[in-house]
Amino acid sequence: MIENRQQISGSNAQELALDCVTAGIEAANPETVIPEQIGLNGNDLTVAGTTYDLGDYERILIVGGGNAAATVAQALEDVLGNRLADGAIVTDNPVETASVSVLPGDHPVPSERGVESTRELLSVADEATEDDLVLAVITGGGSALLPAPAADISLADLQKTTEALLASGATIHEINAVRKHLSDVKGGQLAATLAPATVVGVILSDVVGNNLDVIASGPITPDQSTFGDALDVMERYDVDLPTTVVDRLRRGANGEIEETPDAGDQTFRDVDPHIIADGNTALRSAAAVASDQGYEPLILSSRVRGEATEAAKTMAAIAEECIATGEPVEPPAVLLSGGETTVTITGDGTGGPNQEFALSAALERSEPGITVASVDTDGIDGKSDAAGGIVGADTDLPQAEAQEALANNDAGGFLERHDGVILTGATNTNVNDLRVLVVEDE
Repeated sequence: MIENRQQISGSNAQELALDCVTAGIEAANPETVIPEQIGLNGNDLTVAGTTYDLGDYERILIVGGGNAAATVAQALEDVLGNRLADGAIVTDNPVETASVSVLPGDHPVPSERGVESTRELLSVADEATEDDLVLAVITGGGSALLPAPAADISLADLQKTTEALLASGATIHEINAVRKHLSDVKGGQLAATLAPATVVGVILSDVVGNNLDVIASGPITPDQSTFGDALDVMERYDVDLPTTVVDRLRRGANGEIEETPDAGDQTFRDVDPHIIADGNTALRSAAAVASDQGYEPLILSSRVRGEATEAAKTMAAIAEECIATGEPVEPPAVLLSGGETTVTITGDGTGGPNQEFALSAALERSEPGITVASVDTDGIDGKSDAAGGIVGADTDLPQAEAQEALANNDAGGFLERHDGVILTGATNTNVNDLRVLVVEDE
C-alpha cells in the first residue's frame, strides 16, 4: 500500500508506525467492511444489523458518491448479484463494476465533469418509485464529488467558494453548512429526489462525531444547518466569496429561498442511514497491530480537531509524559488518534494537515524515542499527492528550515526533501485522519 515504504522506513519504530497506518486503512476498506456489515440470506438483506425483505421491492438500485463509492458499489454487487437492477455513483477512484455506472468527478475542488455526473445520478434517482429499495452509498469526499449547483450558482462560483473555505481554517462542519445551501443535492435533497422509495444509507464516515448531515454534506439526511449558519461562517472567517454566493446566502437567511429539508420533513420517512465504518474502525485495527508487536496501544481520541500544528503539540506532549512519568501509558507504547485537523493557509508551499501535524509534532518533542506518522486515510492530504508524513525518532531535523517550512505551509516540501512523505495513492476508503506516535522505552 505504501508506495515509498523502503525509502521512509529507516528504523523499527518507523516500520511499526507504517504497519499501524497500513492496518488502519485496510480495515476501513469497503472490501473488508462490506462483508462484515452487509449480508444476504434468501430474501433477507441485513445492513449493520437491520434486515430488509427484498421480496417487498420490485427493484434494488444503488446511487451515491464519494472517494470510496465505487469500491462500496463493487462490494455490494458481490453481495446482491443479479438482484441489483441499476445504479450510478460518482467518484474520483473508479473500479470496474457489473451493473452500476461509475461516473467521474473530482476532489477536493468540484469540476465540470462532476457536475455532469451528478446530474446523471439525479436522473437515475428521480426514476425511483415507492416499489424500489435504494442503497445510498455515501462516503467522504462526496461534498466535492457531487456538485449540483443551485440555479443561481455557477460551477466557477462553487470552485472559488470551495478553495476559499478550504484555505480559511474553517471546520468541515462549517464548510459543509455553506456547501449545502449552494446545492440541489446536498442537505437532504438527494433523499427528496429519491422519495417515495425506501432508502438505506450505506455510509463511511470521515467526519468527527459522525454527524450524518455533515458526511458528504448529508445528501440523504435532514439538515441541521440553515442559510443563517452558512452566512455566519462566511462572516466569521472573513472569506471573500463570489457575489452570487453572498447574495444567495443573504436571501436565504431573509427567508426568500426555501430552506433545505429538516428533521420534520416527510422526505425522510423511509430513509434509514447506517454508518458501517468510521475513524474508530481504523484506530482499533492500528491498535491491534501495536499490541501484536509488543507495544501498549492507547487510543487517545477519534475526534481530534483544530489547527494541525497545535493539535500536534498536544499529542507530542502526551508522548513526552509517557517517557517522563509512565502516564497515561508506560513505554514502549503507541499513541493513536483520529479526527480532522485544519490548516489556515497563509503561505504558498505544498502539503496538508497531516504533513503539518507530523512536522510540528517532530519539532515539538523534547524527549528522545518518539516517532511520528500522520495520514489522511483517503491517501490525499490537502491538495498534495501524499497521504501524509512520517518523522523518525532519530531523524536529524534542521530546525530553522523546518520552522520556515511550517510558516510557509510547506511541510510537504520539507518532508519530501527529507524522505518523510507517505505515498499511498488512492486508498479506496476515507475515514479521516490516522495519527501514530511510537514511544520507545530507554
